[in-house]
Amino acid sequence: MKEELITEIMQGMLLYLDNAQLKKLKQVMEHTLFNYDVSSTNTDFGEDDSKALIDRFIAAKRIEGCSEKTLKYYQTTIDAMTVSLGKNVRHILTEDLREYLTEYQNRNQSSRVTIDNIRRILSSFFSWLEDEDYIIKSPVRRIHKVRTATNIKETYSDEDLEKMRDNCDGLRDLAMIDMLASTGMRVGEMVLLNREDIDFSERECVVFGKGNKERIVYFDARAKIHLREYLESRMDDNPALFVTLRAPYKRLQIGGIESRLREMGKRLSIPKVHPHKFRRTLATMAIDKGMPIEQLQRLLGHQRIDTTLQYAMVKQSNVKNAHRRYIS
Repeated sequence: MKEELITEIMQGMLLYLDNAQLKKLKQVMEHTLFNYDVSSTNTDFGEDDSKALIDRFIAAKRIEGCSEKTLKYYQTTIDAMTVSLGKNVRHILTEDLREYLTEYQNRNQSSRVTIDNIRRILSSFFSWLEDEDYIIKSPVRRIHKVRTATNIKETYSDEDLEKMRDNCDGLRDLAMIDMLASTGMRVGEMVLLNREDIDFSERECVVFGKGNKERIVYFDARAKIHLREYLESRMDDNPALFVTLRAPYKRLQIGGIESRLREMGKRLSIPKVHPHKFRRTLATMAIDKGMPIEQLQRLLGHQRIDTTLQYAMVKQSNVKNAHRRYIS
């Protein structure tokens, strides 16, 4: 109660005192109240403006270019925290968040990766509150990154890719697999493509990635041939690059592609067949063949190079050969 009272007073003085003065104010109050027991039957320190602050944070993130999917994830994560703690976000302490994350993990049997994702979102929110002078200091500052195990994620082998190509039911699926395998684009980027976006002469197309950022991706000769054959076989006038197999031939959605690949994987006994695995496979192959990481970063559309490094799983055989070449 005493700490909440001090925090409330300091927050009320945020607009009038600089950091050094706020620090001194806190020291004086702590010293003055040291020998006193502070209690109250009224723990309401004013109007709870948590919802308004969360809305402002989401609006700020929208202006920064975050996708609606990301904004929804932010919103639900922060809302769940505030409902669970039942406190104004201005009064939430580090101990509150530690207890919340621990209880959340135990209740949902969540992985460390999930808990760290929640921590990152809460850190972003409270850091924004601090930057905007709504709170004195983010309570997430002292909650460090959750250590997670590094799992080597699987990629497709050359045999897997050829098996999928040889067992496609039609030209659309074959063109779809070739585009994913040769461009490394996200499945969400592929479903937004239109026919007119494809430059067959240069074997390239412009995609809209995360944050509505444009970039050019490139496809190989095999993808060019199969994509052209697929488009020439179509009888519809839908501008979308990939459409459903039956009338009224609507633009193919992410779920439709995921479902199609999942069925193919089960039929061919290939484990974990999904669109993102093509992207990881291309990244690994590019690194193994010596592609500079900065160029791969640009090709994949990553803002941070650390993200690119997580995608690129260097084969152990190449590590062994490099050791013999440079060290042994």
